Amino acid sequence: MPNYPILALTGGLARFASRFFRDGFRPRYEVGEWLYQCYVVGYQSLPLVGVTGFIMGIVLTLQSRPTMAQFGAESWIPAMVGLTIIREMGPIITALIFAGKIGSSIGAELGSMRVTEQIDAMEVSGTNPFKYLVVTRVLATTLMLPMLTLLADAIALYASYIGLNMRGVTTLALFVNNILGRLTFGDALPAFVKTFFFGFAVGLIGCYKGYYADKGTEGVGQAANSAVVVSSLVIFILDLVAVQITGLLGLN
Repeated sequence: MPNYPILALTGGLARFASRFFRDGFRPRYEVGEWLYQCYVVGYQSLPLVGVTGFIMGIVLTLQSRPTMAQFGAESWIPAMVGLTIIREMGPIITALIFAGKIGSSIGAELGSMRVTEQIDAMEVSGTNPFKYLVVTRVLATTLMLPMLTLLADAIALYASYIGLNMRGVTTLALFVNNILGRLTFGDALPAFVKTFFFGFAVGLIGCYKGYYADKGTEGVGQAANSAVVVSSLVIFILDLVAVQITGLLGLN
């Protein structure tokens, strides 16, 4: 019979997601483990996300300045950079960095637990490994990625302010007013909402790949690698869907 890996992956993720929604909100709740995963997923990812946001903001400003200067539109740089970061670059870049760090980490961690039979031991002992291992991590990634995106946006905008002052003088108040004067509710809300879906996808795919890893230690590496690849692809697909939905709703 023909083999369709994409369809098999889609079906497997759909069943995995349905199990998450079916079992994830039933007691007993693993609050302690969830808080720990929020710390691991969020706080320990902050340095990488912060550095990425700073570089993103300053590079975008320095690269756009010569072009804007040719048209005598340097005063539009704060608004252009602000809208670009808040609407698209901030959520996407942060989500991709998040997928590379957290998605691979979750895939490798659960994959190693699977191949060393720790998950099987939890099932034999009467513990529900799905609730303890999967639900807590997916909820943590769903909540932490939006928070990290907000911080990355703020750091990127401050880096943009620094970049503007490398070849000129702009006050922070003027810089902020230029951004807020062009920013609308339809710019900020969709960009923030879609990060919840990005975080959910990263956590779900990382857990799925690790939870069903096989082939020993080789399978652990494959789980970590495929978790990053699939998560990155799904992030772009979700972003495309989000753009179409916001366009239909007139929020663009």
